[in-house]
Amino acid sequence: MSTIILATLNARYAHSSLGLRYLYANLHELQKDAIIVEFTINEQIQSIAEDILKHDPNIVGIGVYIWNASEVAQLIEVIKKVAPKTTIILGGPEAGHTPHRVDFGRADYIIGGEGEVEFYRLCKEILSYADPNKGGNQSVQHFIHTSMTDLNAINMPYRAYNDEDIAHRTIYVEASRGCPFECEFCLSSMDKKVRNFPLDGLLEELEILWQRGARSFKFIDRTFNLNMTFANRILDFFLSKEPPYFAHFEVVPDHFPEALKSKIALFPPGSIQLEIGIQTLDPVIANRINRPLKIDKIYDNIRFLENETKAHMHLDLIVGLPGESLDGFRRNLDKLVSLSSCEIQIGILKKLSGTTLSRHDMEYAMIYSDMPPYDILQNNLLTFAQIQKMKRFARFWDIFYNSGNFVHTVRLLWFYDVKGGFITVSTDQQKNEIPSVFENFFRFSEWIYTQIHSTWKISLERQIMLLHDYLTQNIAHEIVEEALRKDLQKRPEKSIPFFIRQSFLKGNKSDGSTITPKRQSKRV
Repeated sequence: MSTIILATLNARYAHSSLGLRYLYANLHELQKDAIIVEFTINEQIQSIAEDILKHDPNIVGIGVYIWNASEVAQLIEVIKKVAPKTTIILGGPEAGHTPHRVDFGRADYIIGGEGEVEFYRLCKEILSYADPNKGGNQSVQHFIHTSMTDLNAINMPYRAYNDEDIAHRTIYVEASRGCPFECEFCLSSMDKKVRNFPLDGLLEELEILWQRGARSFKFIDRTFNLNMTFANRILDFFLSKEPPYFAHFEVVPDHFPEALKSKIALFPPGSIQLEIGIQTLDPVIANRINRPLKIDKIYDNIRFLENETKAHMHLDLIVGLPGESLDGFRRNLDKLVSLSSCEIQIGILKKLSGTTLSRHDMEYAMIYSDMPPYDILQNNLLTFAQIQKMKRFARFWDIFYNSGNFVHTVRLLWFYDVKGGFITVSTDQQKNEIPSVFENFFRFSEWIYTQIHSTWKISLERQIMLLHDYLTQNIAHEIVEEALRKDLQKRPEKSIPFFIRQSFLKGNKSDGSTITPKRQSKRV
């Protein structure tokens, strides 16, 4: 029997919940009767409830996020029907901000905000009430608003990662909380004060994780590179280690002092990833959503990272921002591809509870889904049909461009025009004179959908065939197949269609001596 169960449903097995580990680390004397159990959103809800209830818990704390909100609501329903005396406490961004668009009404308590201190207090109160010898009471409100936590006064969560986590899951880390910016689509903008964890203590915990074998770290700080003291010392920690390792940081695109640039340039290939939230390159649109942009600095920094470092970049763009047309998005994508060959994640705008994005709803006729992930359906510049097409565009872009499977072949899509034939662009011209990436990939995306009427469960072999069939409508077979051979030469031959395998160049197989994620390693 475990008195307290800490649970959540992750998007996939490789993910781990940092929030649950914070709660566990700060349960003090209750920790001995608490355990963490994690599931994925693909598991059966009744099976998850069975696994939780086999511990006969008094309290179940569940982390709720945009990707698991509907599933958590179902889970609460099952637990309350078969074990109605079990107390359910919800926390996390999806439960902790109102209005709720998923029904969490059967939960006993919801904690809004940082929960390390309040969850412990609430558990003590509940357990005291359950024990007649302790004389507890039931005066706690259903929805509990918390204040910002003193980060110097709580226990860090990293020793709650077990050996299986270290061996098979991403280790999430944070050096700070909060964000100084006020971007209206982001929940982090609600906490405008940036607070730092004790740096010496954090580095000590990182060293313990390293000694235990951890080699994949994802920092969730929104503005990692704004605090140069923290950034430099944490980067020095990794630079002092022997590769292979993989460290991921979220960074502000226009703040890369020379000292930071020179440090990033020291990292070996495949060891560091920088997630850079661009979202839009239009200053008018950016100002409208309270996102300051220093365009020239952004361009200079991306060029530096692309040409002078081995860092893997992950740039973000959003479709559907208030006042931004499809033509505006086209300019954004074309510009980023001209600056860098890195991943460009295309997201569809979402309206999260707790943000101020709704103030644009009337002026720009913003209409969103009421179901997670609350994505935009249409506005005054983008019809529902156009948004649907852009959702497919984003999915196919991820498969064919971001995956790294077709680094050479995918470029043929915008070095020819289906109306005018193949376009020859010299190496010197490529960075500045790429034909419209958006327009050419949009045609490809539309064509794919007419062939398969789906965006999911497309095997690699099917991807190869689709790309080959589309390109060879206008480009000689030998040019397309040579590009495919370059892209596929390190893959197992059984995953490659026979017509490509016939002239497949053997050798150059990967020796597997890297912990860089597969997707990133293809761009190293």
